[in-house]
Amino acid sequence: MIIPGAETQAFGAALADATDERLGRVEYERFADGEHVVRVPEAVAGERAVVVASTVDSDAHVQLLQLQDAVREAGASEVVTVVPYMGYARQDQAFKPGEPVSSRAVARAISTGTDRVVTVNPHEPAVCDFFTVPATHVNAAAVLADPLPPLETPLFLSPDEGAIGLAETVRDAYGDGETDFFEKDRDYDSGEITITPSDTPVAGRDVVLVDDIIATGSTMSESVAVLNDRGAGRVFVTCVHPMLASNALTTLSAAGVEAVYGTDTLERAVSEVSAASVVADKL
Repeated sequence: MIIPGAETQAFGAALADATDERLGRVEYERFADGEHVVRVPEAVAGERAVVVASTVDSDAHVQLLQLQDAVREAGASEVVTVVPYMGYARQDQAFKPGEPVSSRAVARAISTGTDRVVTVNPHEPAVCDFFTVPATHVNAAAVLADPLPPLETPLFLSPDEGAIGLAETVRDAYGDGETDFFEKDRDYDSGEITITPSDTPVAGRDVVLVDDIIATGSTMSESVAVLNDRGAGRVFVTCVHPMLASNALTTLSAAGVEAVYGTDTLERAVSEVSAASVVADKL
């Protein structure tokens, strides 16, 4: 049975369709003091329970732990936890003295209530090593090619070298085009990011920017500005995890982006495609 968290209901339904497993009904409530409580009223004893929850914030983390405990308490034969978007995954090391390795702390907490874990495009795949149960990650970038329109001499660009594999995956799924990346340097003390343009010709070409996550959109909008200065044709932005915090979507639109496409690991207005089919193959 598929058991979705409150922030991952569409993904849960898509995963139920992709796996032909029944979608469990979940009740999400709060006590008067603000504490969460979840209930899984349908019988799950003797069944495998697949808990699906993107940990978009601290509340979602608590709900995930409660869902795991609820199905275990109800007698599930196996608990599998799918984390389409894993919060705190970018904090994979202590960047300053005295800081925690937050992704390790979160992974250990999730591990206590499950038999195995599946994540989707964590920012650093090595975070799977922090789980104390078997954990694997899947690459859902290929589905980002589906909503793209016909492109003119396309170029698939990642905002840094670390994401070039994502650009290559989308290009391969689209079936045509070149790939390249921007040079990106981050000052961890100030948080300032410097982008160095690629030398690949972009004039008159349709460009698809590909990344794992878009948070504020500031780095991506800087990349778009460089492309506009170089006479690029249409610019599309794609990402697996469309966090789009605050005014990110406005920032990208103002930069001249033709369209933004994301998956449903984070359920947003730009979630044009589902990553559920990729996850289903690992279940």
